[in-house]
Amino acid sequence: MRTLITSAFISLDGVVEAPGGEPGYRNSGWTFKHTEFLPDAFEIKEREQKEAGAVLLGRTSYEAFSPVWPDMEDFARYKTLPKYVVSTTLDEGDLVSNWGDTTILRSLDEVAALKETEGAPIIVHGSATLNRALSDAGLVDRYHLLVFPLLLGAGKRLFSGTDKDVQKLKLVESETYANGVQKQVFDVVR
Repeated sequence: MRTLITSAFISLDGVVEAPGGEPGYRNSGWTFKHTEFLPDAFEIKEREQKEAGAVLLGRTSYEAFSPVWPDMEDFARYKTLPKYVVSTTLDEGDLVSNWGDTTILRSLDEVAALKETEGAPIIVHGSATLNRALSDAGLVDRYHLLVFPLLLGAGKRLFSGTDKDVQKLKLVESETYANGVQKQVFDVVR
C-alpha cells in the first residue's frame, strides 16, 4: 500500500490559496512577499521529489502547474513521475503533452485504489479542494506542512469545516527557521 502525502504551504490560520503568486486572489504570492526566503526552509520540497513515486493533483492545480512545471528545472524529477489528476470535467485532450504520463481519475474511490498499489509515496501539491476531500475520506497518511507566520484571513483552507470525528496526528519531524517558518511533518494515526 502506498503512502499518500499532502504537501502544503500554509498560513497560521490555515489558508493555502495562491502561495506562489497564482492570479485572482488578493494575497497572491504570500509566501515570498511577506517572508524572507531561506533555502533551508524548503529542503523538504527537494526531499519530496526524491522520495515520491507519483504526483496527485486536483483539476485547478493541474491547470495551474501543467503549463509551467514541465519546463522548470526545480521540478525536473516530477516530469519523469506518473501524474494523476482527479477531475470529473477534464478530458484526455485537456492534458499537456510535455509532462510525461498523466492519468485522469474520476473519483476518490479511484484514488483509494491507486493507494492500494505497490510503490513509493504519492505526493499531493496545491489542490485545496481535493485535499479537503482526501482528508475527509481518510485517505491522507502524512502531512508535510511549511507553516508561515502570517494570518491571511480569507482564502481556501487546507482542512474542511466538516463535522467529523477527531483525527489524531503524530508529529514525526519539525524545525523552525530564522524567518519564522515552521516545518511540521505529521503522520495520521489510524
